[in-house]
Amino acid sequence: MNARAGFLARRPDALSSTNLRALAGPVLICMILGMMILPLPPFLLDLLFTFNIALSVMVLLVSMYTMKPLDFAAFPSVLLFSTLLRLSLNVASTRIVLLEGHTGPDAAGQVIESFGHFLVGGNFAVGIVVFVILMVINFMVITKGAGRIAEVSARFTLDAMPGKQMAIDADLNAGLINEEQARKRRTEISQEAEFYGSMDGASKFVRGDAIAGLLIMVINIIGGLIVGMVQHDMTFAAAGKNYTLLTIGDGLVAQIPSLVISTAAGVIVSRVATNEDIGTQLTGQLFTNPRVLMITGCILVLMGLIPGMPHFAFLILGGGLIQLGRTMKKRNEERKNAPALVDVAPAALAPVENAEASWDDVTMIDTLGLEVGYRLIPLVDKNSDGELLKRIKSIRKKFAQEIGFLPPVIHIRDNLELRPNGYRIALKGVEVGSGEAYPGQWLAINPGQVSAALPGTPTQDPAFGLPAIWIDTNLREQAQVYGYTVVDSSTVVATHLNHLVVTHASELLGRREVQSLVERMQKDTASLVDDLVPKMLPLTTLQKVLQNLLEEGVPIRDMRTILEALAEHATKLTDPHELTAAVRLALGRAITQQWFPGTADMQVMGLDANLERVLSQALSTGPNPGLEPGLANTLLTETQKAMMRQQNLGLAPVLLVQHALRPMLARFLRRSLPQLKVLSYAEVPDTRNVKVVNLIGAHG
Repeated sequence: MNARAGFLARRPDALSSTNLRALAGPVLICMILGMMILPLPPFLLDLLFTFNIALSVMVLLVSMYTMKPLDFAAFPSVLLFSTLLRLSLNVASTRIVLLEGHTGPDAAGQVIESFGHFLVGGNFAVGIVVFVILMVINFMVITKGAGRIAEVSARFTLDAMPGKQMAIDADLNAGLINEEQARKRRTEISQEAEFYGSMDGASKFVRGDAIAGLLIMVINIIGGLIVGMVQHDMTFAAAGKNYTLLTIGDGLVAQIPSLVISTAAGVIVSRVATNEDIGTQLTGQLFTNPRVLMITGCILVLMGLIPGMPHFAFLILGGGLIQLGRTMKKRNEERKNAPALVDVAPAALAPVENAEASWDDVTMIDTLGLEVGYRLIPLVDKNSDGELLKRIKSIRKKFAQEIGFLPPVIHIRDNLELRPNGYRIALKGVEVGSGEAYPGQWLAINPGQVSAALPGTPTQDPAFGLPAIWIDTNLREQAQVYGYTVVDSSTVVATHLNHLVVTHASELLGRREVQSLVERMQKDTASLVDDLVPKMLPLTTLQKVLQNLLEEGVPIRDMRTILEALAEHATKLTDPHELTAAVRLALGRAITQQWFPGTADMQVMGLDANLERVLSQALSTGPNPGLEPGLANTLLTETQKAMMRQQNLGLAPVLLVQHALRPMLARFLRRSLPQLKVLSYAEVPDTRNVKVVNLIGAHG
């Protein structure tokens, strides 16, 4: 109750503060319009001119201390309101100058008098020149440059928006960010495009303000001469002096804040977004290299020694830069040679023995991990632009294009327990592959038809187990002449990683990846997805079907066909293996094309009629058929022999069987012969000719 009472007590103050902020804009507009319509006394005009100067300085300082442009997203609106404020002040000052200018130089207030007399020495010719120079600097240099930068930035930001959106979607699908972070990043991208577009338009306000300032000055001088000579019987010289000095002071007191605001606009659009403000960037990047300072100082000293040059200024500044460079160089050397400090944890931060365990103590296992020895760290170092990092990005992109889903992010870390040149690939914390790579050397792989041997360190290709040799760089061309396949160390690791990722694709397809696939398909075929998942088919069953396809080497790129086949059979079948068989029939043309591209005859392996009859009888024994040990051993032995003959002929290791036998044979042979692919006759399109070149069990 007390907390609630306190909240209710504080709430009116918060609401009143919010209401006051909301009223700031309308009140400012009313003030600007009032200054244009109502006459103002000189004292109030002095306050408003001072406020205009303070506002311009404040805007410049805020722009210099922002880290990125969006930190000052209100700048285009501030630019508009400040321009309107200056123009309204020009109107108010013009009114009082023309009405009271005949009374003396202080007719329009002390601020205009000070700018007209003190800054230009009371000389209206000098004042006109200074005013024109300030206007040229503002109009031709700062405003034009800032507007051009804003225009180009807006164009580039809009062109880059699709790529940035795709990068956000990729990070979201990869699990690097959550939905809230993705939404925030999308909002920042759209706000950035709107900001630069607004800045491109807002720069026109400053340009128009400069032109208006010039016209107002001419009008004031001509109008003052007419009013002074006709209405107040002043001489031409007296009227010209009074009204011209007042007009010059009025123009300068408005043009200087305009120049400051334009400078702030240039600072905002020309800076590169970092974690430092513009002052830290300038000092940190201009004065960090002592060699640059010393060379610049020497050049100034040499120029100061030339006869006729101002020796004092050049020698003083040059000597100061040389001394500053020497001091910085000495400080850098001391810092480099300083002994390393050992971090000692303070006693207050030491872990308490009786501290309760929390969820922060639970460490999640990475789905895919790559651990490297210390000699392989340069291959994966971002700072040294590691070649392996680029290849890993290409692996994930190629996998997504060929297999049909985005694999998890590969987390890379160093492991001092490994051998210096060793690496380890882990899937869900379990090692699935390891090997060694030697940066600076090349791996010469023997494809089986090399003409000569090479000196080097014998080994095996970690991806496919082929005999290979690590050779020096000077033997690379010679190895290629001998018929070896020569690859560098980063390619060795990348090829091994790619092979394992493709091999274990079914294990990488988790529930999150399936959900992302469903959401991706919902954009194109919303009705199909809504009718199927989860009304007819649970997401877990869909995941199992897709995993079954991946286990058998079938990509899942054609998700439309997969979902349509599942929608057709989901009302009659519930078993994931039976649904997988139905989907394979729908994908039959793609599966056949995967192993036998083109339209040539399919030269495959087949089953002997007697063996096929025995297997059919075993299949009909019950819901979970099994093979007796003797039959299983015979089948495996004969399949290995037929597969060897098939590979000797240079043909794909594909076994073609009856549709009913295919699931059982595929599961049985997959573990011992992972290279073998089992297809059914029903999956082969009618337009393809089949030629059985090897029979299994013909001599068993």
